[in-house]
Amino acid sequence: MRTFFPSESCKATQLRAINPRSWLQPERGTFSKFASKSPSSTESLMKVPEPPIVPLFKPVDYVEILAQIHEELESCPLEERSNLYLLQYQVFKGLGEVKLMRRSLRAAWLKASNVYEKLIFGAWLKYERQGAEIISDLLSSSGKCATEFGIIDVASELRANENPNFHGIDMLNGNHISRIVSFQIGDEKIVCDRLKIAGLSIPFHAMLYGCFVESSFEDIDLSENNISPSGMRLISDFSITGSLNEAPSCLLLEILVFANKFCCESLKDACDRKLASLVSSRQDAVELMECALEENSPVLAASCLQMFLHELPYSLNDSQAFELLSSANRHHRSIMVGPALFSFYSLLSEVAIKADPRSDKAVLLSKQLVDCAETNRQKMMAYHQLACVRFLRKEYHEAEHLFEAALNEGHVYSVVGLARLSHIKGHKHWSYERLSSIISSYSPIGWMYQERSLYCEGDKKCGDLEKATQLDPTLTYPYMFRAASLMMKHDVQSALAEINRILGFKLALECLELRFCFYLALEDYQSATCDVQAILTLYPDYRMFDGRVAASKLCTLVREHAENWTTADCWLQLYERWSSVDDIGSLSVIYQMLESDAAKGVLYFRQSLLLLRLNCSEAAMRSLQLARQHASSEHERLVYEGWILYDTGHCEEGLQKAEESISLKRSFEAFFLKAYALADSTQDPSCSSTVISLLEEALKCPSDRLRKGQALNNLGSVHVDCGKLDDAADCYINALKIRHTRAHQGLARVHFLRNDKNAAYSEMTKLIEKAPFCPSAYEKRSEYCERELMKADLEMVTRLDPLRVYPYRYRAAVLMDNNKTKEAIAELSRAISFKADLHLLHLRAAFHEHIGDVMGALRDCRAALSVDPNHQEMLELHSRVNSQEP
Repeated sequence: MRTFFPSESCKATQLRAINPRSWLQPERGTFSKFASKSPSSTESLMKVPEPPIVPLFKPVDYVEILAQIHEELESCPLEERSNLYLLQYQVFKGLGEVKLMRRSLRAAWLKASNVYEKLIFGAWLKYERQGAEIISDLLSSSGKCATEFGIIDVASELRANENPNFHGIDMLNGNHISRIVSFQIGDEKIVCDRLKIAGLSIPFHAMLYGCFVESSFEDIDLSENNISPSGMRLISDFSITGSLNEAPSCLLLEILVFANKFCCESLKDACDRKLASLVSSRQDAVELMECALEENSPVLAASCLQMFLHELPYSLNDSQAFELLSSANRHHRSIMVGPALFSFYSLLSEVAIKADPRSDKAVLLSKQLVDCAETNRQKMMAYHQLACVRFLRKEYHEAEHLFEAALNEGHVYSVVGLARLSHIKGHKHWSYERLSSIISSYSPIGWMYQERSLYCEGDKKCGDLEKATQLDPTLTYPYMFRAASLMMKHDVQSALAEINRILGFKLALECLELRFCFYLALEDYQSATCDVQAILTLYPDYRMFDGRVAASKLCTLVREHAENWTTADCWLQLYERWSSVDDIGSLSVIYQMLESDAAKGVLYFRQSLLLLRLNCSEAAMRSLQLARQHASSEHERLVYEGWILYDTGHCEEGLQKAEESISLKRSFEAFFLKAYALADSTQDPSCSSTVISLLEEALKCPSDRLRKGQALNNLGSVHVDCGKLDDAADCYINALKIRHTRAHQGLARVHFLRNDKNAAYSEMTKLIEKAPFCPSAYEKRSEYCERELMKADLEMVTRLDPLRVYPYRYRAAVLMDNNKTKEAIAELSRAISFKADLHLLHLRAAFHEHIGDVMGALRDCRAALSVDPNHQEMLELHSRVNSQEP
């Protein structure tokens, strides 16, 4: 889920040579087609595909790059800032940091120096938040306007030319030249003011007052100039009033061409803006863009561009729109997007690659990105991206040249592509040696060892994969390979334990699919059903076995061989999984319940809560929207709308929805939402009593034990914050009585605040016994024990979830206290290498400052400020260290 290509949507990972068990074959022809290609033994099932070469910017030292970007942002001209924020976005994308990516895009949008950048980054943010239109609608219904990424008035953003009218009229001959002039167009004459028409441009002045014979004519034939009588009347009116009257677009286009021909800048500008105001659909934009480019009309071109961008990704599926966007020459591109070419093609190529990385569109747009790349960083990103696309299309010769170009520009990760190509040519040893050279030349990181493992066997391969996991535990391939290897050795429990290691902290669909295959091979159909239903919850259109079979079809087939649960069974299973903190299992049960006649709004809402706990925010929002869509009543719908608003940062509007719901009907969820939103919307401690009363009101309303347990747990937390320990203990004990397992953590806190550390430790041990793979339980228990036990618990936290940063910080602090400076910095660096975390960078910067390494401290400060530019302590440390810079 943290990677982008292609496993973010997981369209093309999966096991090769997979053979579903023979019981599937007679049921669907789909399976028998590829089942016959491999033997049915377990050994032949477990061939894990090579990890994808991702078309992302992956610098060897991302901290150094982030620090450079921050330093450049402090001193660069305003017009360069958006490009630097785009680079920052690309770094965070390579790290899989979705929230930081979007924050960088937003900064690029806010710092846009021209309308083109504003359009591009606004559209990019809108594209990243696909499906967020509902939020705008909800905000509007709450009386708040939400036009942040809506259509903007391009004409007001692009200034007109200074003094566009021609004023150099020579009146020396004015005494003997008639003030009236008539223009003959076909059978009609249009009478105009000679002086006003002459004032439109130098060519008209030369014609009407200069040495041309027309200066002495009162009737001039314009029939051959492609202007209609209606058009000429509008031009005559404009020459007098300075404004264009309402006219159809076809007539305005005619006038635009005429104005361009006769260099009437003010008329052209007015026509340009009038046409721009008429662009209201993608079809309008298609019809007008070509003229805008031919007639050099920047306002109209920008308005058409806005419409194309606003409708991404659909614009790329419109053949006419795509032709305009992808095949414009350099001059036309400059009219269309001004100086923002690299940003423009970065967006379009990303959209095309996400839709289909092998498509002609992905090639064309990536080529355009290469063409407009100017800086060293832009070139390495563009070359590498196009190389990846070529590689996927098996255009190996072109891919090799591009990977080489990217590597020559300094993108070391591109060596992965060269190694794969060399292996394809049969030069496996060269690939191994090339990766070995990279490892010895740079500070090694996980992907280097993962890649080298592809070109060796036996102990060397296993050693490289273990090293890859040590350096970057978020890489999925090493776990998958080890698990598959263990299954081939029939070590089932070890294989499942290995794949469960990564699924415990990273819900990667390719890993869920592998575990599904394990269960299928073991004929554990109940567990296989659980995993495929979890997959479908996360990605409803997922396709398995190299994209050949829809997961939904497999789900149907496997469930025929699993136990058939009634609604009552499902509820019992849900309680069981919820209380054992089995979130994936809970997701699966809810998926199955949704296929019954149960109240779907409530179930989709529960699904969203689980997805949030699993850090799947986009899937959670999708479930919330489905909950709203399937709400059984108005007051229920208002609650889900309130959560949608709250989860997208609109706390006050969410609170308003809760109050509207309560006014219709007092319900558990409405009171719970109001309490939650109120607690988050104010820092006033006095509001605690209101939150308590709201949660108490919620508990008086009908609900199931799952939600009541959560409300009791929250109520206990508020009591603790208010110092009411007895009341808090009662809440936690009551929550535990209805099997809300996480209440052990709250009760442990109460024991600790009562100075009973042993009871707190014991309480957390009870939680761990019920949920032995819950890293937060070990982390919390570590606060209630002596140093050696604490060390053991924090080591367990890191094994279960290496993304949790507190254990690294604690171990580093202990090492620093023992004057083991290098070891302390190494402990932090271990985590920083794969996780861009503010607190880790802050602490390492402080350590560098402590030992007098000013440059190291300054680098970490700047990188940390890229992660959070407004962090006050970091700003103070940066200021202090910066003053020490030699």
